[in-house]
Amino acid sequence: MKEFISVFDMFKIGVGPSSSHTLGPWRAAEQFSVHLLKTRGASEVASIRILLYGSLAKTGKGHGTDLAVMMGLAGEDPVTCDTSLLSAKVENIRDVKKLCIQNKLLVDFNPAEYIEFHKQESLPFHPNALRFVATLSDGKVLNEVYYSIGGGFVVHEHESNSHRPTQKVKYEISNADDLLQNCNLARLSISELVLENELCLRNREGVEDGLLKIWSVMLQSIYRGCHKSGVLPGGLNVARRAARLNSEMLRDKRYQSVSEWTELIRSTGTDFTMIMNWISCFALAVNEENASFGRIVTAPTNGAAGVVPAVLMYYHLFAGGDRDHDVIKFLLTASEIGSLFKKGSTISAAMGGCQAEIGVSSAMAAAALTECHGGDPVQVMQAAEIAMEHHLGMTCDPIGGLVQIPCIERNTMGAIKAITASQLALKGNTDQMKVTLDAVIKTMWETAIDMNSKYKETSDGGLARQISINLPEC
Repeated sequence: MKEFISVFDMFKIGVGPSSSHTLGPWRAAEQFSVHLLKTRGASEVASIRILLYGSLAKTGKGHGTDLAVMMGLAGEDPVTCDTSLLSAKVENIRDVKKLCIQNKLLVDFNPAEYIEFHKQESLPFHPNALRFVATLSDGKVLNEVYYSIGGGFVVHEHESNSHRPTQKVKYEISNADDLLQNCNLARLSISELVLENELCLRNREGVEDGLLKIWSVMLQSIYRGCHKSGVLPGGLNVARRAARLNSEMLRDKRYQSVSEWTELIRSTGTDFTMIMNWISCFALAVNEENASFGRIVTAPTNGAAGVVPAVLMYYHLFAGGDRDHDVIKFLLTASEIGSLFKKGSTISAAMGGCQAEIGVSSAMAAAALTECHGGDPVQVMQAAEIAMEHHLGMTCDPIGGLVQIPCIERNTMGAIKAITASQLALKGNTDQMKVTLDAVIKTMWETAIDMNSKYKETSDGGLARQISINLPEC
């Protein structure tokens, strides 16, 4: 049975700044602690240590991995937790040197001692590895390894080399050629085919409500980011820009709600420069929220979370996509393209560089916009191919291990490239195209394998080494 990845796997509600370094470790800690208490009982656990390896160790401080594992062990849910309280909760753990596992068992826990960053050691399956070591009251030790493989996806060490269980769906898809053949045989668009698969798992209302919830979180992250000023946390002193842009373009007009705000944005007109500025503003807003431990949606990752919402917002406000049906179609299409990259390559920057994040998100957005503008499946896949083709080889070299420079601006570039790719696909001749989506996915994976590890989210190369900064240890 071919692997099935749901739209709700590709789009996860969570907390920034990184899906692989924050959300993934958070979920791993949650899984480990739940399993620990279920199999051993609260009275048997004496202490827990967490060992971080590879990329998680090298950039974990900047990505909030230590915060994530503490919150996961404590039973906080990244989907629903109050993000404004996270820093205070972590500081309390550091002050009292105790942690309440799943709100049931209070154990001694000194983060400075019990969270270890093994920067010079990597585990074989994936650069983002973490080990949980629980010492029991009888002296026995429970030792479990998890891998955060990108986009908030987590696998246990015993799952890493075997086929994981998958759901039975109507149309099995492992690559773009499968997708195209299924669409042609069933005479369905990509979004229609994806919906048919989702309906094998849940009812239509559940799918549609879930996708509109995803859009609501995306929209709220744009809105929050457009109304917060100041400096991002982490020590780089990066100033927020989205709020200033928003204020300048609206000329300080007043409004009381998101709906009033969006209507004012529409009223600013369809001048090319104005629309470009809004797209950049939307992308900046999401990733400034992401960088400040705000709530966002992986699309397909946190570091690339601004591209899909920015392009969807553009479609929603300026290009006729203002109905719920349009949003649903957009997200269904985008998710399927993202899943193809995950199956055939990677969506982890620690494995493939930034081409795996911004490149994939741009391909997702380009494909979705093309379908929503009436493109057929071949045009949709061509749009995705064009977008990725012009991100091939992009490295991940975050300064200070923070998801800020160059990550935030790259979301604006990915969004603009997505719109350009969509236009090229819609106006082009598919009979004359030379590169298929499967070919570019394979090329991306080969490029990822060849890429030097210092350009894979380690902060050991590129801009991270060229810019002189004075940060806390990261």
